Amino acid sequence: MRLEFTDEAIDAIAHVAWRMNEEMEDIGARRLQTVVEKLLEDVSFDAPDLAGQRIVVDADMVKEKLSDVVEAADTRKFIL
Repeated sequence: MRLEFTDEAIDAIAHVAWRMNEEMEDIGARRLQTVVEKLLEDVSFDAPDLAGQRIVVDADMVKEKLSDVVEAADTRKFIL
């Protein structure tokens, strides 16, 4: 499997990690790691079946896969 990231995807991933660090505990680059893990969890799970395929991570995929993470971070600040 070949995994490629567009420049827009990289920007979107960095923005999500930054935003979560701003709104929650700032754990630095570890947040980036958890964001990427969440983004690629389906790809990682299906990796054996994706042999020989090219997977392109673009900004739309980032928004689709991480929208629930961002929304959850937004609501956490209102929970006492």
